Amino acid sequence: MHKTLEFVLGKTQINRSLILLLVIGGLYSLGIYLSNTFVNIYLWKQADGNYYTIATYNLAIFILQAITFIVAGKIAKKVDRVIVLRLGVTFLSLFFLTVLMIGDKSAYFNILLGSLLGIGYGFYWLAFNVLTFEITEPETRDFFNGFLGVLQSFGGMIGPFFAGLIISKMDANIGYTTIFTVSFILFISAVVCSFFLKRRPAEGVYLFKRVVEERKNNKNWHRILNAHLFQGLREGIFLFVITIWVYIVTQSELSLGMFNLYFSGFSFVFYFLATKFIKPSKRKKAILIGSLLLYLSLFIILAHASYLTLVVYGILIGIAYPIINVPYISMTFDVIGKAWKAGELRIEYIVVRELYSNIGRVISILFFIISISIFDAERIIPILLVVFGAMHLGVYLSVRNIYLTGSNKNAVMIKDQVTDEKNR
Repeated sequence: MHKTLEFVLGKTQINRSLILLLVIGGLYSLGIYLSNTFVNIYLWKQADGNYYTIATYNLAIFILQAITFIVAGKIAKKVDRVIVLRLGVTFLSLFFLTVLMIGDKSAYFNILLGSLLGIGYGFYWLAFNVLTFEITEPETRDFFNGFLGVLQSFGGMIGPFFAGLIISKMDANIGYTTIFTVSFILFISAVVCSFFLKRRPAEGVYLFKRVVEERKNNKNWHRILNAHLFQGLREGIFLFVITIWVYIVTQSELSLGMFNLYFSGFSFVFYFLATKFIKPSKRKKAILIGSLLLYLSLFIILAHASYLTLVVYGILIGIAYPIINVPYISMTFDVIGKAWKAGELRIEYIVVRELYSNIGRVISILFFIISISIFDAERIIPILLVVFGAMHLGVYLSVRNIYLTGSNKNAVMIKDQVTDEKNR
């Protein structure tokens, strides 16, 4: 992997921690993509097509994820970020172990399962994002995000496809048990890899509330938080509704795996292209183009939901996400990197950013639950998709006035922080 990275990056120095973090990210992606797509279908089938069961499962994920982020931030500040990462992967392993133990009664424990997954996500992503923040430097950040996107897309290609193939060829329960077991093994492997990461203890007081209030002083920080809120508003229902729709149309786990293969295959290619061609000066334009493509592609399946139109939709969003995510994630880290006391409060900035994303997800799922309780689900869901699908345009409207040039006397660049840590 080291030679591959050097080929893409040129002569940029690549440290061991960056490679390990990419390996852990790759194992995580493969484990999640192999099974998580099918957990929703597993619960859906057990609940006899009840949207409420799936929605409350996902609601539990995002509520516990938001709470865990705050707790994990404090642990990371007082103890160690690598331990937080390890806790996250351990809880994700427990999630799959619990699914294996409960088996065909899982739908009755949807809130428990969602809570376990949310806790795992909270610990994992807090630690992973903070470590990304520290291990990458401004000149390697676009590449790291792009290469991680490639690994995620690769996991998204082979994971759901092979999972769908296994389930379709085996007795349903045996097939699901097999893929959940493989995911469990992958997360255990990620735990083992985490022991090779250098310990990164933090110092100082946990100033979570102060960083929330910093949005009043820092316009860029306020705007990037609004962007993440809009992102969460879209993601909340889209993360599970499209999966259910593909299954309803095809009644086949293999077809769902093929849908993800098309989606992730195009993501795989376009993450490479986005990493190569989207320069910092073109970030905002790329986010606008990607957001428009993401939204307009929705109307293809709303006009006529067939497997063919769903595949076309999957291809289009597979192109759109890399165009948005590579510049958007890099811009987020750069805003934090220039924020007040970024070096010592980087954990708090990551926590607050993720809190805003999860607030958006929780709001959209609550709207979904209320709407299907009042109206016929089949009629109201397309309307909800049109409304919340437009929220990614809010991401562009939020970031278009972010400017990172010019002096900032209070700025503490993360590059300097990482350099200091290397010299210790």
